[in-house]
Amino acid sequence: MTMAALIESPTAKSQPRSGERRIAHLEILQDLREAEPIWRNLEVSQFSTPYQQFDFLSAWQRHVGTDKQLPPSIIVAFDAQRQPLLLLPLVLGTESGVRVARFMGGKHTTFNMALWQQDFAASATRADLDALVRGIGELPIRIDVLAFTRQPRHWRDLQNPMALLPSQPSANGCPLMIFSPGAPPSARISNSFRRRLKGKERKLETLPGYRYCMASTDTEIKRICDAFFAIKPLRMAAQKLPNVFAETGVESFLRAACLTPLTDGGRAIEVHGLECDAEVIAIFAGVADGHRFSMMFNTYTMSESARYSPGLILMRDIIDHYAGRGYTSLDLGIGSDDYKRLFCKSDEPIFDSYLPLTTRGRMAAIGMSSLARAKRFVKQTPALKRSAEMLRGIMHR
Repeated sequence: MTMAALIESPTAKSQPRSGERRIAHLEILQDLREAEPIWRNLEVSQFSTPYQQFDFLSAWQRHVGTDKQLPPSIIVAFDAQRQPLLLLPLVLGTESGVRVARFMGGKHTTFNMALWQQDFAASATRADLDALVRGIGELPIRIDVLAFTRQPRHWRDLQNPMALLPSQPSANGCPLMIFSPGAPPSARISNSFRRRLKGKERKLETLPGYRYCMASTDTEIKRICDAFFAIKPLRMAAQKLPNVFAETGVESFLRAACLTPLTDGGRAIEVHGLECDAEVIAIFAGVADGHRFSMMFNTYTMSESARYSPGLILMRDIIDHYAGRGYTSLDLGIGSDDYKRLFCKSDEPIFDSYLPLTTRGRMAAIGMSSLARAKRFVKQTPALKRSAEMLRGIMHR
């Protein structure tokens, strides 16, 4: 099903300067198959994060979004020649009686972005973004609020045009590691830290069949995924945390994405493991796009081998693997866990925008914004953060 609306704005009406492309109209597509050709063409420019790959988000929509009754509402902006300038991969849901459009992927995406035609992204102005928001409000489907959360301010060397709109810092940060091309391994991980990890690894190397594996075959992927879904519930229970991977559709989505091949030979989610013949010792999985590896989920064994920091050893192997392939950065997902700071010395700035499109949406946007600011304050105040974690543990028990 396709709905379309013409954007009539000063930006659309004015004569663009030579070489410039402006938004002329929008369409909203409610069928992934209809959106797929445009989506895949925009992926070629790679001005979006690896979380916006069609194969990744279509797997999420099939297994999670559909179950949560969040229908696709994919907005495409075109220029006057009917060439796509950007695609917003959104779903539309009702929250307390308010119609809210959010990015596909829910809490499984560290970063949310539109897929941008690169030249347009580099030249987009605040007037273009205002025209986009105004045009969405004029589409023949009611949306009260655009809740655009966890957006990176920059991606690679280009500003995210959405940063031109009103925004606020996200509640959580994202630890980031930058790779310098041609730099020695010690520039990524110090020699002293490497020696400590190697000392621990010697204990694991005595295990028959000990090895690092980037899973490349379906058999390898299934074996490591089986281990993850067996170990993770035990580890979360030990930490008195709810098992978010038990939510309807989540396991099916992750398994499907791990197995989905991409045209470059990778998978929609790439899986890494430390193994021996007896067990999978540690697991990390994430998305990659040739420039950035972004970690999604991880766990490590409940056996005696956990004493030797297998997660840190695997993280070292992953960092060296992607640096060796010419990647320029790696992130470890939302949150500032202590182990992340052992590797990541900076942060990816991310922001939220709550953009009302109706009178009803105006009050809802204020409420969403205020709640997000309160969460950020708690996260950044150690005493409040400890109290919140203690309360969460009590509620879980």
